[in-house]
Amino acid sequence: MTVTLADVAARARVSPATVSRVLNGNYPVAASTRERVLQAVDELDYVLNGPASSLAAATSDLVGILVNDIADPFFGIVAGAAQTEIGRYEGTGRARGEKLAVVCNTGGSPRRELNYLTLLQRQRAAAVVLTGGAVEDPDHIATMSAKLSKLAAAGTRVVLCGRPPLPAGDAIVATIAFDNRGGGRRLTEHLIALGHRRIGYIAGPAERTTTRHRLEGHRAAMAAAGPGGDAGQERLTVHGPYDRRSGYEATLELLRRDPGLTAIAAANDTVALGACAALRDQGLRIPADVSVAGFDDLPFSLDAVPSLTTVRLPLFEAGARAGRLAMGNEAPPPGGFATIPAELMSRESTAPPRVH
Repeated sequence: MTVTLADVAARARVSPATVSRVLNGNYPVAASTRERVLQAVDELDYVLNGPASSLAAATSDLVGILVNDIADPFFGIVAGAAQTEIGRYEGTGRARGEKLAVVCNTGGSPRRELNYLTLLQRQRAAAVVLTGGAVEDPDHIATMSAKLSKLAAAGTRVVLCGRPPLPAGDAIVATIAFDNRGGGRRLTEHLIALGHRRIGYIAGPAERTTTRHRLEGHRAAMAAAGPGGDAGQERLTVHGPYDRRSGYEATLELLRRDPGLTAIAAANDTVALGACAALRDQGLRIPADVSVAGFDDLPFSLDAVPSLTTVRLPLFEAGARAGRLAMGNEAPPPGGFATIPAELMSRESTAPPRVH
Protein backbone atom coordinates (compact mmCIF):
# COMPACT_ATOMS: atom_id res chain seq x y z
CA MET A 1 0.00 0.00 0.00
CA THR A 2 1.38 3.40 -1.01
CA VAL A 3 2.05 5.80 1.85
CA THR A 4 0.58 9.25 1.27
CA LEU A 5 1.31 12.72 2.54
CA ALA A 6 -1.86 12.48 4.61
CA ASP A 7 -0.57 9.31 6.28
CA VAL A 8 2.60 11.12 7.31
CA ALA A 9 0.57 14.08 8.59
CA ALA A 10 -1.61 11.78 10.70
CA ARG A 11 1.39 9.99 12.17
CA ALA A 12 3.15 13.29 13.01
CA ARG A 13 -0.10 14.89 14.25
CA VAL A 14 0.25 17.89 11.92
CA SER A 15 -1.50 19.13 8.80
CA PRO A 16 -0.53 17.90 5.32
CA ALA A 17 0.55 21.45 4.54
CA THR A 18 3.05 21.32 7.40
CA VAL A 19 4.48 18.05 6.10
CA SER A 20 4.89 19.63 2.68
CA ARG A 21 6.67 22.64 4.17
CA VAL A 22 9.09 20.43 6.08
CA LEU A 23 9.93 18.27 3.07
CA ASN A 24 10.28 21.14 0.62
CA GLY A 25 12.08 23.45 3.05
CA ASN A 26 10.28 26.47 1.67
CA TYR A 27 8.72 27.75 4.90
CA PRO A 28 9.99 28.03 8.50
CA VAL A 29 8.77 25.24 10.79
CA ALA A 30 9.44 24.78 14.52
CA ALA A 31 12.36 22.42 15.18
CA SER A 32 10.25 20.06 17.30
CA THR A 33 7.59 19.87 14.58
CA ARG A 34 10.17 19.27 11.87
CA GLU A 35 11.73 16.45 13.90
CA ARG A 36 8.31 14.85 14.42
CA VAL A 37 7.52 15.00 10.70
CA LEU A 38 10.88 13.53 9.66
CA GLN A 39 10.48 10.73 12.21
CA ALA A 40 7.08 9.92 10.71
CA VAL A 41 8.59 9.95 7.22
CA ASP A 42 11.26 7.48 8.33
CA GLU A 43 8.82 5.20 10.15
CA LEU A 44 6.46 5.06 7.17
CA ASP A 45 9.20 5.04 4.51
CA TYR A 46 7.41 7.86 2.72
CA VAL A 47 8.84 8.90 -0.65
CA LEU A 48 7.92 12.13 -2.41
CA ASN A 49 6.12 11.57 -5.68
CA GLY A 50 4.15 13.32 -8.34
CA PRO A 51 5.13 15.90 -10.95
CA ALA A 52 4.06 18.75 -8.70
CA SER A 53 7.04 18.18 -6.45
CA SER A 54 10.06 20.11 -7.67
CA LEU A 55 12.30 17.90 -5.52
CA ALA A 56 11.01 14.67 -7.00
CA ALA A 57 11.22 16.10 -10.49
CA ALA A 58 14.90 16.93 -10.08
CA THR A 59 16.22 13.84 -8.39
CA SER A 60 16.38 11.40 -11.30
CA ASP A 61 19.80 12.96 -11.93
CA LEU A 62 21.15 12.07 -8.46
CA VAL A 63 23.52 9.19 -7.67
CA GLY A 64 24.74 8.46 -4.13
CA ILE A 65 28.17 6.96 -3.39
CA LEU A 66 28.44 5.84 0.25
CA VAL A 67 31.92 5.60 1.82
CA ASN A 68 33.14 4.93 5.34
CA ASP A 69 35.84 7.61 5.36
CA ILE A 70 36.49 9.92 2.43
CA ALA A 71 39.87 10.88 3.96
CA ASP A 72 41.01 7.25 3.58
CA PRO A 73 42.71 6.87 0.17
CA PHE A 74 40.99 3.49 -0.26
CA PHE A 75 37.58 5.15 -0.39
CA GLY A 76 38.80 8.25 -2.19
CA ILE A 77 40.14 6.16 -5.07
CA VAL A 78 37.04 3.96 -5.35
CA ALA A 79 34.61 6.91 -5.10
CA GLY A 80 36.60 9.05 -7.52
CA ALA A 81 36.69 6.31 -10.13
CA ALA A 82 32.96 5.62 -9.75
CA GLN A 83 32.17 9.33 -9.99
CA THR A 84 34.21 9.64 -13.19
CA GLU A 85 32.24 6.86 -14.88
CA ILE A 86 28.92 8.23 -13.62
CA GLY A 87 29.85 11.60 -15.12
CA ARG A 88 30.30 9.93 -18.51
CA TYR A 89 26.74 8.63 -18.50
CA GLU A 90 24.98 9.34 -21.78
CA GLY A 91 21.30 8.76 -21.26
CA THR A 92 18.13 10.77 -21.44
CA GLY A 93 17.06 13.05 -18.61
CA ARG A 94 16.49 16.58 -17.46
CA ALA A 95 20.20 17.47 -17.58
CA ARG A 96 20.84 15.85 -20.98
CA GLY A 97 21.80 12.58 -19.34
CA GLU A 98 24.26 14.06 -16.88
CA LYS A 99 24.18 12.75 -13.30
CA LEU A 100 25.09 14.44 -10.04
CA ALA A 101 27.22 11.99 -8.04
CA VAL A 102 27.17 12.82 -4.33
CA VAL A 103 29.71 11.22 -1.98
CA CYS A 104 28.13 10.44 1.41
CA ASN A 105 30.65 10.02 4.23
CA THR A 106 29.20 7.68 6.88
CA GLY A 107 32.18 7.75 9.24
CA GLY A 108 31.66 4.00 9.61
CA SER A 109 28.33 4.60 11.41
CA PRO A 110 25.60 2.05 10.57
CA ARG A 111 22.95 4.58 11.59
CA ARG A 112 24.36 7.26 9.30
CA GLU A 113 24.56 4.75 6.46
CA LEU A 114 20.85 4.04 6.80
CA ASN A 115 20.06 7.75 7.12
CA TYR A 116 21.81 8.48 3.83
CA LEU A 117 19.93 5.68 2.11
CA THR A 118 16.66 7.09 3.42
CA LEU A 119 17.55 10.54 2.08
CA LEU A 120 18.49 9.06 -1.30
CA GLN A 121 15.24 7.09 -1.33
CA ARG A 122 13.20 10.23 -0.65
CA GLN A 123 14.91 11.98 -3.53
CA ARG A 124 14.43 9.11 -5.96
CA ALA A 125 18.13 8.60 -6.62
CA ALA A 126 18.92 7.05 -10.00
CA ALA A 127 21.54 4.80 -8.42
CA VAL A 128 23.37 4.06 -5.17
CA VAL A 129 26.90 2.63 -4.86
CA LEU A 130 27.86 1.29 -1.43
CA THR A 131 31.59 0.84 -0.89
CA GLY A 132 33.81 -0.82 1.70
CA GLY A 133 33.22 -3.47 4.35
CA ALA A 134 29.89 -3.92 6.09
CA VAL A 135 29.08 -4.04 9.79
CA GLU A 136 28.47 -7.61 10.95
CA ASP A 137 25.29 -7.08 12.92
CA PRO A 138 22.23 -9.22 12.04
CA ASP A 139 19.74 -6.44 12.78
CA HIS A 140 21.64 -3.92 10.68
CA ILE A 141 22.02 -6.40 7.80
CA ALA A 142 18.27 -7.11 7.83
CA THR A 143 17.43 -3.40 7.92
CA MET A 144 19.89 -2.66 5.12
CA SER A 145 18.48 -5.42 2.95
CA ALA A 146 14.93 -4.13 3.43
CA LYS A 147 16.00 -0.56 2.66
CA LEU A 148 17.85 -1.57 -0.52
CA SER A 149 14.84 -3.61 -1.66
CA LYS A 150 12.64 -0.52 -1.32
CA LEU A 151 15.15 1.60 -3.22
CA ALA A 152 15.25 -0.95 -6.02
CA ALA A 153 11.46 -1.20 -6.11
CA ALA A 154 11.35 2.56 -6.71
CA GLY A 155 13.74 2.25 -9.67
CA THR A 156 17.11 2.92 -8.02
CA ARG A 157 20.01 0.80 -9.29
CA VAL A 158 21.99 -0.56 -6.31
CA VAL A 159 25.64 -1.67 -6.63
CA LEU A 160 27.92 -2.96 -3.87
CA CYS A 161 31.65 -2.40 -4.30
CA GLY A 162 34.22 -3.88 -1.94
CA ARG A 163 31.73 -5.52 0.38
CA PRO A 164 30.15 -8.97 0.55
CA PRO A 165 26.66 -9.62 -0.83
CA LEU A 166 23.55 -8.80 1.18
CA PRO A 167 20.39 -10.94 1.36
CA ALA A 168 18.44 -8.42 -0.70
CA GLY A 169 17.74 -10.72 -3.64
CA ASP A 170 17.17 -9.03 -6.98
CA ALA A 171 17.36 -5.57 -5.38
CA ILE A 172 21.12 -5.41 -6.04
CA VAL A 173 22.26 -5.02 -9.64
CA ALA A 174 25.75 -6.31 -8.90
CA THR A 175 28.16 -7.02 -6.06
CA ILE A 176 31.89 -6.49 -6.62
CA ALA A 177 33.82 -8.10 -3.76
CA PHE A 178 37.56 -8.13 -3.11
CA ASP A 179 39.35 -11.37 -2.29
CA ASN A 180 40.35 -10.20 1.18
CA ARG A 181 40.75 -13.72 2.57
CA GLY A 182 42.97 -14.80 -0.29
CA GLY A 183 45.01 -11.62 -0.08
CA GLY A 184 45.48 -11.97 3.68
CA ARG A 185 46.59 -15.55 3.26
CA ARG A 186 49.06 -14.79 0.46
CA LEU A 187 50.61 -11.95 2.45
CA THR A 188 51.26 -14.16 5.48
CA GLU A 189 52.46 -17.04 3.31
CA HIS A 190 55.02 -14.61 1.90
CA LEU A 191 56.28 -13.82 5.40
CA ILE A 192 56.33 -17.51 6.33
CA ALA A 193 58.26 -18.37 3.16
CA LEU A 194 60.89 -15.84 4.23
CA GLY A 195 61.27 -17.74 7.50
CA HIS A 196 59.06 -15.73 9.87
CA ARG A 197 57.01 -17.49 12.54
CA ARG A 198 56.64 -14.81 15.24
CA ILE A 199 54.30 -12.56 13.29
CA GLY A 200 52.16 -9.88 14.88
CA TYR A 201 48.91 -8.88 13.20
CA ILE A 202 47.30 -5.43 13.39
CA ALA A 203 43.63 -5.87 12.49
CA GLY A 204 40.93 -3.33 11.74
CA PRO A 205 37.68 -2.84 13.71
CA ALA A 206 36.41 -6.22 14.90
CA GLU A 207 32.84 -5.66 13.67
CA ARG A 208 33.79 -5.12 10.00
CA THR A 209 33.60 -7.83 7.31
CA THR A 210 36.86 -6.67 5.71
CA THR A 211 38.64 -7.06 9.06
CA ARG A 212 37.36 -10.57 9.61
CA HIS A 213 38.11 -11.79 6.11
CA ARG A 214 41.70 -10.48 6.06
CA LEU A 215 42.34 -11.87 9.53
CA GLU A 216 40.91 -15.26 8.55
CA GLY A 217 43.32 -15.38 5.62
CA HIS A 218 46.25 -14.55 7.90
CA ARG A 219 45.32 -17.21 10.45
CA ALA A 220 44.71 -19.85 7.79
CA ALA A 221 48.27 -19.32 6.55
CA MET A 222 49.65 -19.50 10.08
CA ALA A 223 47.74 -22.70 10.80
CA ALA A 224 48.99 -24.28 7.57
CA ALA A 225 52.60 -23.44 8.45
CA GLY A 226 52.84 -26.56 10.58
CA PRO A 227 52.73 -27.47 14.28
CA GLY A 228 52.63 -24.33 16.37
CA GLY A 229 52.14 -22.10 13.36
CA ASP A 230 48.93 -20.67 14.73
CA ALA A 231 49.95 -20.72 18.38
CA GLY A 232 49.37 -17.48 20.24
CA GLN A 233 47.58 -15.78 17.37
CA GLU A 234 44.96 -14.23 19.66
CA ARG A 235 47.74 -12.77 21.79
CA LEU A 236 49.56 -11.48 18.73
CA THR A 237 46.50 -9.78 17.22
CA VAL A 238 45.50 -6.21 18.06
CA HIS A 239 42.36 -4.54 16.70
CA GLY A 240 41.92 -0.85 16.00
CA PRO A 241 40.78 1.74 13.42
CA TYR A 242 42.20 1.72 9.91
CA ASP A 243 44.51 4.67 10.57
CA ARG A 244 48.17 5.49 11.21
CA ARG A 245 47.78 6.11 14.93
CA SER A 246 46.23 2.68 15.37
CA GLY A 247 49.21 1.11 13.62
CA TYR A 248 51.64 3.00 15.83
CA GLU A 249 49.94 2.12 19.13
CA ALA A 250 49.22 -1.48 18.14
CA THR A 251 52.88 -2.03 17.26
CA LEU A 252 54.01 -0.85 20.69
CA GLU A 253 51.49 -3.23 22.25
CA LEU A 254 52.69 -6.14 20.10
CA LEU A 255 56.31 -5.47 21.06
CA ARG A 256 55.26 -5.43 24.70
CA ARG A 257 53.56 -8.79 24.30
CA ASP A 258 56.43 -10.34 22.33
CA PRO A 259 59.69 -8.36 22.12
CA GLY A 260 61.05 -11.03 19.78
CA LEU A 261 58.60 -10.41 16.95
CA THR A 262 60.24 -10.63 13.54
CA ALA A 263 57.36 -9.45 11.36
CA ILE A 264 54.15 -7.41 11.46
CA ALA A 265 51.26 -7.74 9.02
CA ALA A 266 48.95 -4.73 9.01
CA ALA A 267 45.28 -4.47 8.07
CA ASN A 268 46.01 -1.79 5.48
CA ASP A 269 48.87 0.37 4.20
CA THR A 270 48.05 3.37 6.40
CA VAL A 271 48.21 1.15 9.48
CA ALA A 272 51.49 -0.29 8.18
CA LEU A 273 53.02 3.21 8.01
CA GLY A 274 52.12 3.73 11.66
CA ALA A 275 53.76 0.41 12.47
CA CYS A 276 56.94 1.49 10.67
CA ALA A 277 57.05 4.75 12.62
CA ALA A 278 56.68 2.93 15.94
CA LEU A 279 59.45 0.47 15.09
CA ARG A 280 61.84 3.28 14.16
CA ASP A 281 61.04 5.11 17.39
CA GLN A 282 61.99 1.93 19.24
CA GLY A 283 65.35 1.84 17.45
CA LEU A 284 64.40 -1.10 15.24
CA ARG A 285 65.31 -1.32 11.56
CA ILE A 286 62.94 -2.31 8.75
CA PRO A 287 63.32 -5.04 7.55
CA ALA A 288 66.62 -5.96 9.20
CA ASP A 289 65.03 -6.29 12.65
CA VAL A 290 61.30 -6.47 11.86
CA SER A 291 59.58 -6.92 8.50
CA VAL A 292 56.38 -4.96 7.85
CA ALA A 293 53.63 -5.62 5.30
CA GLY A 294 50.40 -3.81 4.49
CA PHE A 295 47.28 -4.27 2.38
CA ASP A 296 45.58 -2.36 -0.51
CA ASP A 297 48.69 -1.03 -2.35
CA LEU A 298 47.76 2.62 -1.92
CA PRO A 299 49.76 5.12 -4.04
CA PHE A 300 52.22 6.01 -1.27
CA SER A 301 53.22 2.37 -0.67
CA LEU A 302 55.73 2.29 -3.48
CA ASP A 303 57.35 5.57 -2.35
CA ALA A 304 57.61 4.66 1.35
CA VAL A 305 61.12 4.08 2.69
CA PRO A 306 61.62 1.19 2.50
CA SER A 307 58.99 0.51 -0.18
CA LEU A 308 56.10 -1.39 1.36
CA THR A 309 55.31 -5.02 0.70
CA THR A 310 51.54 -5.17 0.38
CA VAL A 311 48.56 -6.75 -1.31
CA ARG A 312 47.30 -4.89 -4.35
CA LEU A 313 43.58 -4.40 -4.80
CA PRO A 314 42.60 -2.79 -8.12
CA LEU A 315 40.67 -0.01 -6.39
CA PHE A 316 40.35 2.35 -9.34
CA GLU A 317 39.28 -0.40 -11.70
CA ALA A 318 36.70 -1.70 -9.21
CA GLY A 319 35.29 1.77 -8.58
CA ALA A 320 35.06 2.50 -12.31
CA ARG A 321 33.27 -0.78 -12.89
CA ALA A 322 30.82 0.00 -10.08
CA GLY A 323 30.08 3.35 -11.72
CA ARG A 324 29.39 1.74 -15.08
CA LEU A 325 27.16 -0.89 -13.49
CA ALA A 326 25.25 1.78 -11.58
CA MET A 327 24.55 3.60 -14.85
CA GLY A 328 23.71 0.45 -16.80
CA ASN A 329 26.74 0.95 -19.04
CA GLU A 330 28.11 -2.52 -18.30
CA ALA A 331 26.34 -5.84 -18.08
CA PRO A 332 26.26 -7.33 -14.56
CA PRO A 333 28.54 -10.34 -13.95
CA PRO A 334 27.02 -13.83 -14.03
CA GLY A 335 24.77 -14.23 -11.03
CA GLY A 336 25.29 -10.56 -10.19
CA PHE A 337 28.48 -11.31 -8.25
CA ALA A 338 32.17 -10.91 -9.06
CA THR A 339 35.26 -11.44 -6.90
CA ILE A 340 38.23 -9.21 -7.70
CA PRO A 341 41.54 -11.03 -7.10
CA ALA A 342 44.25 -9.66 -4.82
CA GLU A 343 47.89 -9.58 -5.90
CA LEU A 344 50.96 -9.80 -3.63
CA MET A 345 53.45 -6.96 -4.18
CA SER A 346 56.78 -8.03 -2.67
CA ARG A 347 59.00 -5.01 -1.93
CA GLU A 348 61.80 -3.84 0.37
CA SER A 349 59.98 -3.79 3.73
CA THR A 350 60.09 -7.58 4.09
CA ALA A 351 63.14 -9.86 4.30
CA PRO A 352 64.23 -13.06 6.05
CA PRO A 353 64.41 -12.70 9.85
CA ARG A 354 67.75 -11.84 11.34
CA VAL A 355 69.72 -14.85 12.62
CA HIS A 356 70.58 -14.31 16.29
